[in-house]
Amino acid sequence: MKVDFWQLSRDPVEKVVALIATRVLGEGERLLVVAGDPGQRAAISHALWEAKAEAFLANGEAGDPHAARQPVLLSDACAPENGASHVIFADGQWRDPAGFTRAFLLFDESSIEAARATWRGLDAGDGNEKAFFRQDGGKWVKVA
Repeated sequence: MKVDFWQLSRDPVEKVVALIATRVLGEGERLLVVAGDPGQRAAISHALWEAKAEAFLANGEAGDPHAARQPVLLSDACAPENGASHVIFADGQWRDPAGFTRAFLLFDESSIEAARATWRGLDAGDGNEKAFFRQDGGKWVKVA
């Protein structure tokens, strides 16, 4: 599985989720965004709806009546009701991404030590391919 670590510094998590979601949906895949805080999920949902005036990023909350149809599903649990192949952990907390082909861990200064521990704990021998991204000015750059 591919695991991408994105260190947030300049842009808020909602903006970064919208950036990743645009790419994932552009590849024809579905996405699950996991965050424990309902307020954070609401902010992410708003950012997705406002991401692009010409092509908003439709999304819904897990447990809603049409959750299975949503291209982007927001949840507090790592359960892809929408059949997502990609998952973003938007709150900096790693969860078991079993069944996904790609996972994104977004973290900031407050969760950097946990992200480092997760990085060290993921063994390439288990089929994991890790990458680390950080912002350089306004551009995201792959560092490792």
